[in-house]
Amino acid sequence: MAYPSDHRSSSRGTVRFVLVLVGLFLVIYVVTPPTLRHSKALSSCPPCFCDCEEDPMFSPIDILNSSLADCGKNDPQLNEEMKKDIATLLAEEINLQKNVTDDVLNRTKALIMSAKRASSHYQKESEKCNIGIDTCEGGREKAEAALIEERKLSALWETRAIESGWKD
Repeated sequence: MAYPSDHRSSSRGTVRFVLVLVGLFLVIYVVTPPTLRHSKALSSCPPCFCDCEEDPMFSPIDILNSSLADCGKNDPQLNEEMKKDIATLLAEEINLQKNVTDDVLNRTKALIMSAKRASSHYQKESEKCNIGIDTCEGGREKAEAALIEERKLSALWETRAIESGWKD
């Protein structure tokens, strides 16, 4: 607090120093070839022996086209895949799609059969409930008819009792 101007100049110097360092690291990152940056990060991957040009900035499309053919020459499986023509590759892709479609179709058929079984089970249970409801409804109707008959009989007895001199 006693020397505020010195504090400001030292913080400005620190900010400048940090900005220069960040700029320097960015320049080094941009200038270094991408193979050097990624080779350290991907140390667990096997090396790819490519006959690629050193400077990819001038013709990136040519490098991509030539590096695809060169990278597979030391790997027999990849080399075999690279030698296939477009018709063979398309036929393989169609066969893979057919296999996936068949698997999905079989799974769908199994799900439809399961849904049909569940629907049949619920339909049988519904029929049982309907039979039970019909039975209950028939019993209720019989009980209602018996109650009506009982009321008629009670009314008849009450009328006879009143005629005989019975009082409330």
